[in-house]
Amino acid sequence: MYLQYFGLNENPFSIPPDPQYLYLSRGHQEALAHLQYGLSEAGGFVQLTGEVGTGKTLLIRALVERLPEGVDVALILYPVLTVSEFVAAICDELRVPYPGERASLKHLIDALNAHLLRTHAQGRRTVLIIDEAQNLSREVLEQIRLLTNLETTKHKLLQIILIGQPELSYMLAQQDLRQLAQRITARYGLAAITHDETRYYIAHRCRVAGARRLLFKYSALHHVHVLTGGIPRLINILCDRALLGAYTHGKSMADVSIIKRAAKELGSSAIPKRRVIPWTMAATSALAVVLAVFVWYGWPSWPRHSSSGESVGQAVPSAAPSAMPEATATPAAAVKPVSAEANAATSLPETAAGLEKALASPAARTDTDTALKNLFDRWGVNYTTLSGGTGCERALKAGLQCIYQSGTWNNLREHNRPAVIELQDSSGTKHHVLVSALTRDTVSLVMGDMSQEFAVQAVGRLWFGKYLLLLKPSLPKQGILSLGDRGEAIINLRDALARYRGEPLPANASDVFDKELQIQLMQFQSRHHLATDGVAGQITLDKLQVYLTGKSPTLAADNKSAEAR
Repeated sequence: MYLQYFGLNENPFSIPPDPQYLYLSRGHQEALAHLQYGLSEAGGFVQLTGEVGTGKTLLIRALVERLPEGVDVALILYPVLTVSEFVAAICDELRVPYPGERASLKHLIDALNAHLLRTHAQGRRTVLIIDEAQNLSREVLEQIRLLTNLETTKHKLLQIILIGQPELSYMLAQQDLRQLAQRITARYGLAAITHDETRYYIAHRCRVAGARRLLFKYSALHHVHVLTGGIPRLINILCDRALLGAYTHGKSMADVSIIKRAAKELGSSAIPKRRVIPWTMAATSALAVVLAVFVWYGWPSWPRHSSSGESVGQAVPSAAPSAMPEATATPAAAVKPVSAEANAATSLPETAAGLEKALASPAARTDTDTALKNLFDRWGVNYTTLSGGTGCERALKAGLQCIYQSGTWNNLREHNRPAVIELQDSSGTKHHVLVSALTRDTVSLVMGDMSQEFAVQAVGRLWFGKYLLLLKPSLPKQGILSLGDRGEAIINLRDALARYRGEPLPANASDVFDKELQIQLMQFQSRHHLATDGVAGQITLDKLQVYLTGKSPTLAADNKSAEAR
């Protein structure tokens, strides 16, 4: 109803989980990293819990969209099933044929096991994701535990991610479910978003929906967080009603009165009333003054335009900077308005709006070939002289291994190699840029001959996880190295582990995979949160890749050809 009035393409606060609207707060980034860690583990469980409305289902949708090649997913969204129905649902998701309603549980398990063995032989992995897992019966939970027994001599055939409300943790803590709980290799509890993240969450959703100006007053955003406690679903419900109220009353922005009226109309069933303890009221008032000053100076700008096309007033933020300035008590008389131009000059590079401005700059070149040329330059290789239809084909000609997949900033940090990432701006245009340096809070992007540093969260608003990087394929890509193996590959393995420990490779290094080497490998796996099985599979070898002999570029600022650690 209000979309045309506010210049929106669609409802920014629609309840269905659309991955396009995913706002990666710090908590959501960590949760997504845990889920992706579960995909890289060789068996076991990953558990993600969170209160109703914190965004668990949206994270699942985003995870499925970011899956690397070679991963099959069975996604169970309605787990209130009998044991046979549950296994049949998994078979349906994986398109495993079975004899319909006549199939016994044994028939279903046999069909599933045969399918998993076939896909494993093809080099594929299978992941079972169960949403609303707190509704699973004990019989189904026991069957899930038994499904992890489907395995080869060295690998589990099924990885399982359990998503549920906090009650799931209480269930798994019960004595009769201890065998299942002991198999959980990673746990994460998703919390509500913070006050600052609430502001940026609302701005992000408005921007994705097409907003070109501020739709909420700053004070109104503060009240949204207070009333909803930072629960994304409640924020959506309240903001949707607030925009409807602003439209009904002919207002261009939702203010505090609109927010309060919207909360009252929704009632306590939708927006629970949050009590203020009397003795905290004075502290709350003081905090409100500090927040007012903080909001005045701390909010980045997004120029909004009048009908004449001129920039007016403050702007809507599209992403949070990694670290907001500290709020300090300032006398009211000392607080002076900051012009939109001045604010933009200092804040835009830290926001997604500033990043979009840089991408649109005439000096920026964000086509695929330019980004790949910059990447190959980091390796001292001339991209234009190599033959091949794709960047990965050209990489092979240069003796390099190409890695193209989806992940998070943590994945890039672990690889510690320059990478080309794909960004998508608010108009839907895709850009390919080079990540040349990456810290905890900042990322340096190379766009043709132009280089600029941005906040990690700002770039994350436009990045949906796709990246391409290069590695030296010195360790074997086929097979597995284990106790008793011998050959040159074992020497390379010893070399990589020695470099990891900061030691030289002994002159008389053995080419036999002995017990001592197995212990060293298990220590490395434990430190890097891998399965500590003492077997050098492809995931372990990929982690060891950065410790190999030879010069390779790293994600170190102003260092195009630093030696690998």
